[in-house]
Amino acid sequence: MIDEDRTEVAEQRKEAGKRPHVVLAGGGTAGHVNPLLSVAAALQKECPQAHISVIGTAVGLEHELVPAAGFPLEAIEKVPFPRRPNLDALRFPVRWCREVGRVKEILRRQSADLVVGFGGYAAAPVYRAARVMGIPILIHEQNARAGMANKLGARWADYVGTAYAHTGIKARPGIPVERVGLPLRPAIADLVDRMERDPRSVRVEAATRLGLDPDRKVILVTGGSLGAASLNKAVSASAGRLLELGQVIHLTGRGKAEQVSRRVVGDLGEGVVTDLDPAHRGSGDYHMAEYLERIDLAFACADLVLCRSGAGSVSELTALGLPAIYVPLPIGNGEQRFNAQPVAEAGGGVMVGDADLTPAWIEDHVPGLLADEDALRTMRRRSWEYGIRDAAQVMASRILSTAGKG
Repeated sequence: MIDEDRTEVAEQRKEAGKRPHVVLAGGGTAGHVNPLLSVAAALQKECPQAHISVIGTAVGLEHELVPAAGFPLEAIEKVPFPRRPNLDALRFPVRWCREVGRVKEILRRQSADLVVGFGGYAAAPVYRAARVMGIPILIHEQNARAGMANKLGARWADYVGTAYAHTGIKARPGIPVERVGLPLRPAIADLVDRMERDPRSVRVEAATRLGLDPDRKVILVTGGSLGAASLNKAVSASAGRLLELGQVIHLTGRGKAEQVSRRVVGDLGEGVVTDLDPAHRGSGDYHMAEYLERIDLAFACADLVLCRSGAGSVSELTALGLPAIYVPLPIGNGEQRFNAQPVAEAGGGVMVGDADLTPAWIEDHVPGLLADEDALRTMRRRSWEYGIRDAAQVMASRILSTAGKG
């Protein structure tokens, strides 16, 4: 069966000519979808004649983001690997075989020259189908500790790119595992380019659009779209000390702004808290919002960032050379700690445990750091040196090189 599949695919490739057909696979979370779309855009720019399509699920973020970016999406059912003996584990073999078969049909129809996986529920069946059909496999792993789907795919892959060194992912003998970095979102890639050319004008423009003073220090606090209770609690309780140092942008997460506002206003009075509307500039220095779609504007004017250490956050902040205090999410297998640890060891940031982030810790550490220009400058430089800014382009180059060998 495997030989028949491979013969059929080889004939389809020959008929398709020199136009490479690349199928990208992955999704579920923004951490999987954003790198996928960044690589897709880089491929399109490098090889406009390439045919690019995506295999994902109908329930992940890819269901909306992929078509919005202009790429066709083929949806399959997600098939989580069973982690304990239960009814789902008994059903898994049938569901797995069904989705692998569905993927094989898609790959035949697309005359796929190769598949590129980014992890997540959709990736594992694609790796297996490609393996059976003799289609080359490339993988990108964005986390400091590789996920199960990519660990499986790496056994069959022709190339593995990672955002971090020492991910625990193991390829077959002779296959390179290369740290290429995390493919950046277009808004962040554009900000990197502009900050390299003229950081001062970028800062002034961003601060003005958010209603801040570009000539005063800016502390950015964010726990992601859902917020982080520990960050919100510690920062709001130390707001008075932070405002002695400069301005605060506090992105509280959805549904959490009222609680933070009550604490800050209760301690410091009504005239302190404001929003990010430029029309309200000068009405307060504690700039608060639940969420900021244009997070690149906040990055552009921040002197110090206090945040969680998801793979995307760490990669974007280091690509921009921003000093940060990372507070890893204290659940799961410690993935966020592994994301932040190498940056902290390189001197590009500070890592503090979630339980240790108290108002006292902030008041003991943040003022001294912000007041020490030499320390901030050194941290910026080391963050920049750790960061990688061309991951999407490198992945696109590896993909097209592999496609050219087919």
